[in-house]
Parts: sequence; structure tokens; C-alpha cells
Amino acid sequence: MYFKFFWIIRAVCYKPFFGKFLMPSYIGKPVYLHGVKNIFIEKNVRLFPNIRMEVHGKDASINIGEDVGIAQNVHITSGSNLNIGKSSTILANVFITNIDHDYTTIGVNILKQKMIIKDTEIGENCFIGIGAAIQAGTILGNHCVVGANSVVKGIFPDYSIIAGVPAKIIKRYNTQSGLWEKTNSEGTFLN
Repeated sequence: MYFKFFWIIRAVCYKPFFGKFLMPSYIGKPVYLHGVKNIFIEKNVRLFPNIRMEVHGKDASINIGEDVGIAQNVHITSGSNLNIGKSSTILANVFITNIDHDYTTIGVNILKQKMIIKDTEIGENCFIGIGAAIQAGTILGNHCVVGANSVVKGIFPDYSIIAGVPAKIIKRYNTQSGLWEKTNSEGTFLN
């Protein structure tokens, strides 16, 4: 646990460079940070080593809510406002973005083509499994669970369990029965 002491020291040193970095939050040694003045971190956020966060554009931001835990080797990139709701947990090797790249101009490197920005939001109390990819245009409601290695794109209601490639809803919490119940891929409960 002594390593967390160094992470706290690092947070104190990095704090002036971020748009907001409330304590007690801490950060392990990052791989790459870009546009840190537009990264806003609430209190009790735990950022494990090898995180990569990129903000592209002066009006873009990454907003990480209170009590969020982000494991090692996570890559978050934003070309507008990307929000991660409070008390969410993001496991290792996850990729989250609100940027797609145009590819339609033949003979031009895709990274040099126009960025296509689509809102991406992660609700409160979400759990993102190891190796998941949250693509541009994804809106996760509150208390959603994303299965390991899932590729997620779309809008998902509160209390959904999402898994697969491409990811689909496989269960939802039924507020009437008080149970997690199987659904079809659109989230309609199966009887």
C-alpha cells in the first residue's frame, strides 16, 4: 500500500495542471496526458497506472465524477464533453471515446481525416468489465454493467446488463418484480 503514498504525491504535483483535481483523489504514473486543463476530476477518484487521457479541442473535456475507480491501462479520448458518472468502476484495458474518424477520402491517412464527434456518457454506478470498448455515441444509463471484452455502441437504459460483440442488452432490473430479468436485445423483458 506504500505505493499509494507516491500516487497521492503525484496527484498533488499534477493538480495545478488539471482543470480540476479534487482531493483525496490519486493517480498512478500515466502513460500519456493531453489537454489536461480540460480534464475535471472530482474527489475520491482512483486512477491506476498507465492511464491515457486525451482531450482534443479547446471546448472538449473529460469529466470524472466523485468516487470513480479506473484501473490500469485505460484509454479515454474526447473531442467534446465525455462524462463518467459518480461511483462508476472501470476495469483494466478499457477504451472509452466520443470520437470516430472519417475514412471516406481514399489515399488520405484516416487520422488526418475529419473527426466525427458523437456524445458518449457513462451513468452513475456503472461497472465496465475488463477489455471493453465504449465507442463514440454510447450512452449508458445509471447502474449499467458491461461484460468483459464487449464492444459497446448505442443507447442503453438504466439497470442494463450489456455484453457481446457487438454488445446487446441481455438482462435488466425489473423495478416491478425487484429482480434482474432476461430481455431481448432491445431490452424488452422476456416472459
